[in-house]
Amino acid sequence: MGQNVKPFENKVWLSSPTMHGEELQFVKEAIETNWVSTVGKNINELEKMVANYVGVKEAVALSSGTSAIHMAVKLAALKAYNTMTGTGDGKGGSLYGKKVFCSDMTFDATVNPVVYEGGTPIFIDTNKEDWNMAPKALEKAIEMYPEVKILVIAHLYGVPADMEQIVKICKKHNILIVEDAAEALGAYCYIDGKKKMAGALGDYNAISFNGNKIVTGSSGGMFLTDSIEDANKVRKWSTQARENAPWYQHEELGYNYRMSNIIAGIARGNMLHIDEHIAQKKAIYERYKEGFKVLPVIMNPFDSKKVEPNYWLSAMIIDKKAMGEQVRGEKQALYKTEQGKTTPTEILEKISSINAEGRPIWKPMHMQPLYRENPFITVNGNGRANSNAYIAGEGADVGEDIFERGLCLPSDNKMTEEEQDRIIEVIKNCFK
Repeated sequence: MGQNVKPFENKVWLSSPTMHGEELQFVKEAIETNWVSTVGKNINELEKMVANYVGVKEAVALSSGTSAIHMAVKLAALKAYNTMTGTGDGKGGSLYGKKVFCSDMTFDATVNPVVYEGGTPIFIDTNKEDWNMAPKALEKAIEMYPEVKILVIAHLYGVPADMEQIVKICKKHNILIVEDAAEALGAYCYIDGKKKMAGALGDYNAISFNGNKIVTGSSGGMFLTDSIEDANKVRKWSTQARENAPWYQHEELGYNYRMSNIIAGIARGNMLHIDEHIAQKKAIYERYKEGFKVLPVIMNPFDSKKVEPNYWLSAMIIDKKAMGEQVRGEKQALYKTEQGKTTPTEILEKISSINAEGRPIWKPMHMQPLYRENPFITVNGNGRANSNAYIAGEGADVGEDIFERGLCLPSDNKMTEEEQDRIIEVIKNCFK
């Protein structure tokens, strides 16, 4: 299958950086003026650009999206529990002894900052409709854990979650929202009929400029807020929490989290092209959707009445009736070739054989070895140990099902239509 499709001379990536020229101009300017540390014009201009684009009052450039989430989590803990570093026999963290609701289907950088602060993530199952946190599962989790005061939510592959419902639920129960918009810069949803950008949907918001994102600085991230007090607190914490004294005085725990002016130069130049990148990514998604209309698959779904994605990554899920046998261990996978059926493992193998990069769907957090002991909540309640040897049927675990049948497709915005057609042909061959 796919043997007759000629491999690409140059690899087609999942999603690689796309440079335009302004990036080099701004980096060169920083070097020539010797502003190569964590202050400078590029940082200042990038913060203004992103704040204006997203529609927030304040932006703080940081070293990564993860550091931005970490700062957001600390601010949420400070407001919810009035805690800074935690207490007790060397056990630290502003969330020590506290539980936090978290997206389940996401990269672990969404969740790890909760653990940095000593908290316990409670994972909320996924919606079939958009592959994001399910509002009904969140409501069930609140019934079971009414003491929780913080939620960390991610938008998968550039598709915003159903934030209109999530925000209403959280306001009703006085839960603070930390928004991980790392994958969704440029996407938006509708809240009470009004368009609102990802990165401005929570109480504390984070984006990423990692090398594969819709806008990149090669690395970096940003904390976004309407609160000047919160922004200034992050500026302080992220520069080692130095006090206003003539010597190095510290009364709070600080971090080395500020963005370099060099990195900011790349991101500043790249940010000029965000709408162009989104249009290119949307065209890729639409071409896949058209090419797959004869196959028993669907693309990563969304409700266009509720959201407009940035189409960062195109993904697909195989219909159950066309899903072949596949077994996954901790680090390897095996599959059985069957006529008319295929598996994500087979498709990814065949894509790779023509020098293109796809990837599995994010493995849900509740399935990760690191978090196997953490609570996992579905629309039916406890999502752990839900099958029964004596009763037919399985527990409803939407995230596990999407992980089992789904995969991410080559989505590089430099991919040509001819290259994408060849990838589509390889995938069609897998179903023969």
